Amino acid sequence: MTRALPHQSLQSFEAPASRRTLIRSTLIGAAAIIMWSTLALLTTMTGRVPPFLLVAMSFGIAFAVTLARWLMRGDGLVNCLRWPLPAWLLGVGGLFGYHCFYFIALRSAPPAEASLVNYLWPLLIVLFATLLPGQRLRWWHLAGALLGLVGTVLLIGTGGPFGFSPAYAPGYGAAFACAIIWAAYSVLSRLLAHVPTEAVGAFCGATAVLAAGCHLAFEQTVWPQGGQWLAVLAMGMGPVGAAFFAWDIGMKRGDIRTLGAAGYLTPLLSTMLLVAFGRAELSWTLGVAALLIAGGAALAARELLGGKPQAAA
Repeated sequence: MTRALPHQSLQSFEAPASRRTLIRSTLIGAAAIIMWSTLALLTTMTGRVPPFLLVAMSFGIAFAVTLARWLMRGDGLVNCLRWPLPAWLLGVGGLFGYHCFYFIALRSAPPAEASLVNYLWPLLIVLFATLLPGQRLRWWHLAGALLGLVGTVLLIGTGGPFGFSPAYAPGYGAAFACAIIWAAYSVLSRLLAHVPTEAVGAFCGATAVLAAGCHLAFEQTVWPQGGQWLAVLAMGMGPVGAAFFAWDIGMKRGDIRTLGAAGYLTPLLSTMLLVAFGRAELSWTLGVAALLIAGGAALAARELLGGKPQAAA
């Protein structure tokens, strides 16, 4: 197993080796977006399980799967947890920090407004990526991300008009913190390209422990019943498991700006799944939002789809 040496700097940056690697890694990262789109539907299938308990169980499943893989390979548990401190801070801070502030936001502000502020993260990824070595912001990256944002505004607003009240400022602040945390976690992962993606399994374990602590401190325990356990298992295997490994590959080896803009596909695909399973209604705004978001993602991927991609230096 490849290990990061203790003396390796946070500035260590590994550029994609070839166009094929870039495209392949970007597609793997896009798989995370598809998996995340199932999260809302699966969550509705878990009944009244409180949020932090749900996070603890689903991330615990992700860690258990990773642990089983390590043990089958003959790796010791302690050895598999020996990752550089910056990787631990970024990984746990990103995974647990995002989910913690997300639930605070949903409890402190109306869900529609909180979700809209939270979905600034794809745009922030596109902007933050310009700070990486060899990355430049092109007009189509920014335009694609903005189209996605407009489509998301339309999509989240399908339930009726909404406004931002100063009374919910703490909730909006928590939602904005979500966007900042996830965008920073995603982009900074590029600077830790020397840390193998399997380290995400360790970060999932730490996130599960922290979420369990929050559950014991702030929530009343309500366990899943019957088939709800299958939904929890599916979450731990997919949108709260494999998705984070796929996203790590995309951020470290793929086209960050394209994946950032494509992030707006998450609420679109999520809504379409809810409609397909009868948990939301179909509307004309969904179609318009689909065109805006899909068009924005395609525009942001202009280099990747039609021309020579700009490799990071």
